[in-house]
Amino acid sequence: MGLASIQIANRIGARPLELTRSHAKANALLRHGAAAVVATGEQDVVAEVKRLTGGKGAELVFDPVGGPGFADLVRATANGGTLVLYGALAADPTVVPPYDILARDLTVRGLALTARTRDDAQLAALKRFVGEGLADGTLRPTIDRTFAFDEIAAAHRFIEAGEQVGKIVVTV
Repeated sequence: MGLASIQIANRIGARPLELTRSHAKANALLRHGAAAVVATGEQDVVAEVKRLTGGKGAELVFDPVGGPGFADLVRATANGGTLVLYGALAADPTVVPPYDILARDLTVRGLALTARTRDDAQLAALKRFVGEGLADGTLRPTIDRTFAFDEIAAAHRFIEAGEQVGKIVVTV
């Protein structure tokens, strides 16, 4: 979702700050349109996001991971900001510090694409947004690597290594 979120943010005029575990992918994310990259395993997420936003914090945060790192994202969010949890990749429980949320009037919400696709009007709007983005070139799929079907084990090892920037395609 990282590259897609960059494209969507740029398409709507937002400034995408991308988080990744290390700086190994930073240059690739910047080349794909990120305004800045924060390495969560190497930097203080809260301090760096605050620095990049002039002390304000992020107005809107999308997190596919959850887990203990969610508390840092809460602290890196601007007063009155919104955090959207759309995945649960972390094995550990997601920590939501109530004082930080209450004191700074934050909104925390969950988002499942399946809920959006059950509503005909929302699904039509999503299709229109994606279709227009594909047509005007602001949204474009990025393929990191293609594997033949008989290389499926190698494809899984590549994904598990976490080094890809873009989608992995397996041809049949």
